[in-house]
Parts: sequence; structure tokens; C-alpha cells
Amino acid sequence: MKILVINAGSSSVKYQLFDMTDERVLAKGICERIAIPGGKFKHKVPGRPDYEADIEMKNHREALELIVKTLTDKDLGVISSMSEIAAVGHRVLHGGEKFSGSVLVNEDVINAIIECSELGPLHNPHNLTGIRACEEIMGKDCPQVAVFDTGFHQTMPDYAYLYALPYEYYEKYKIRRYGFHGTSHRYISKRAAEMLGKDIKNLKIVTCHLGNGSSVAAIDGGKCLDTSMGLTPLEGLIMGTRCGSIDPAIVPLIMEKEHMTPKEVDEMMNKKSGILGVSQKTSDNRDIEAGAKAGDKRCQLIENMIVHQLVKLIGGYAAAMGGVDAVVFTGGIGENNPHYRSRVANKLKFIGAEINEELNAKRGIEADLSADPQNTKLHIMVIPTNEELMIARDTLEIVTTK
Repeated sequence: MKILVINAGSSSVKYQLFDMTDERVLAKGICERIAIPGGKFKHKVPGRPDYEADIEMKNHREALELIVKTLTDKDLGVISSMSEIAAVGHRVLHGGEKFSGSVLVNEDVINAIIECSELGPLHNPHNLTGIRACEEIMGKDCPQVAVFDTGFHQTMPDYAYLYALPYEYYEKYKIRRYGFHGTSHRYISKRAAEMLGKDIKNLKIVTCHLGNGSSVAAIDGGKCLDTSMGLTPLEGLIMGTRCGSIDPAIVPLIMEKEHMTPKEVDEMMNKKSGILGVSQKTSDNRDIEAGAKAGDKRCQLIENMIVHQLVKLIGGYAAAMGGVDAVVFTGGIGENNPHYRSRVANKLKFIGAEINEELNAKRGIEADLSADPQNTKLHIMVIPTNEELMIARDTLEIVTTK
């Protein structure tokens, strides 16, 4: 069975086509700058030269038509017709309290995604556009599945997800912690259990998804107990352009001092803060890593801030779970920055962490980095995330059991 996975953003559509008989990626690519001059299309098939073209796309429907046309093209494609695609899995950012797992798309689900757009205004409308476009192009007989970033975190208890604000705001506006990167946290925690040869129900794991957006999760027995992102992806760790957790009183203070509107201060915290805000020159952690090695004090400060925040979260989550068996790193930074992994592991020696520095020095690997994996008290692991495969697996499970 072949499953198409779609991740529709505001001006882009990413895709991967899986053959689920062996979970092999047949093709993947991206449509960029949709409805913006200078549209670009990139298509990759394993074992073939990459294909790139400058193509204008007026809307998401045109982008999806281009994807399907390319997948079935006699020279560029990997399938003979669109009918070979058994189902489509969609990444959807926010499911609110309505969805704790992935679901088959119907009108009720679409209406719920629209309702949740208030909580995810930058993503949900575009995710829905992708669903609608696929429905128009592939027909209503082709099943579509929505996989929610927030779904995995719906197992959090109320004492972990509620904020100490007047309770009426939760009742009226559903203001609470939701968490994000759920598909990634779910994938790497399951994969960690497989690598350790243990039942995930018997494990306490802290997962660290570190990239331009970063979040940490406490996973006890395969279920999320707590996570660092909140109502929005702004809360938690320092990120590429997001400030992460700050004293809320800072917001009205800056608004008064700088004469900023709510929209302006929201943009400042989301797009002008974090690594970019502190460094005043870049949001890319690779630049920070290079700068820190060259002796740049501001870059070294940022690294110290990130490590300090990570260790606080990991230690706090270990305490909340009553122990921790593994700490897992993933994401662009988590997979490719040995320096952070080494520094965090060194700080966690008091609870049994000790890593193989030679193995840790490698980038982009999947490994248990522990110095003595058979006898360690705390496994430090790196696992490349695969959210698309998780979406494909969920889609397969739902369409074969519906």
C-alpha cells in the first residue's frame, strides 16, 4: 500500500510517498513560494538525480496538482497513476482538546480543525487548505487522515497542563498547555524503547527535540506527562527566533517603554528574540557553534543559556517521573550538535550519565551514546526523527481498520 504524506504550510507544501510494505520512501520533495513570485519545486527519488524547477503556483491546489502530476510522470514519477495512492496523511498543528490521536477526515473533523484555528492561526488554516486541495484533486473516495502535533500530549494530567490564571479563562477560551512536536516525541520515544529492547510501558524517557523550534517532553510509560511548549510554540526553551519562557510582566513593561502594540510585541517575541535576539546577528545555531569556538562571547553566552535550560528541564522532568531511564536528542540541533549533548550529559553525571565521546562526536547518527550501554543507569541517545513515517504509519493503521 502506498501512502502520500502532506505537510502544507503558509507558502509551501512538503510531501513524501511511502511504500508501506517495507516503509520505503519512493519520492519526496517540496513546493516553495506558493502564491509568491519565484515559485520553486524540488523532487527527489532515491537513486536518481534530483529534479528542480522554477514553477509559479497560484495556490495550494496548483501545488498539489504539480506533486501528483510529477509522481505519475513517465520520466520523473514512481507510480503509473494516482489510483496507486491508497490514502493521504496530513500533518495538522493544533487539535486542541478535541483530538488525542490521529483521525480519518470527515466534515466533523474539518469543522473541528477550523474551530482550533484560533489556537493555531498560523498553521491550521494552511493544513486545512492542503486537505481540501487533496480532496478536490484525488476525490472523496481517497481516504485522508489528520495527524495532530498536539495529540500525543493530550495524556498530560490537569495539574501539568493548567496555568494558574483565573479558571474561567480555561473554561471560556481553553487557555492551557497543549505542547507541540508530538509526532516527533512519539516516534523517538518508541524508537528508543526498540533500541533498548524494552517495553516502553516500563520506561521513563525525556525526549529533546532541538531545532529552530525546540521542545522537551517527559514520557512515562509511553505517555506524555509534561512538555515544555505551552498554549503556543513560544513557551519553553530559547529557540531560533522565539524567546521561550520569560516573566510575563516583561510584556506590559516593554509595551509601555517601547510604545508597542500587542501584535508588535507578539512578533518581537516570536520572530526577533531567542538566538537571533541575544546574538543580534543570526538565528542559525550552526553560526553560534562556530562563533563560540572562535571565542565570540555572545555565542558562548547563548550556548550556556541553552545548556542551562535543557538541564533544568531534564532534571525537573526526571524528578516529576520519579526517575529517568533515557534522555533522547533529535531535531536539526539535537542530531548534529555533539557539543550540547556532551555538556548536558556531563551535567547529568549525578544521575548516572556517562557518554562515549568518540561516538558522540559523530553527527546525524542513530546511537546509544552511553559509555557502557549494558550497565549504565541513564542512557543518552541520539535518534533522527521521522515525523513523516509516523504520519504514514498512523494513516495506514486507520485506513486498514476503518
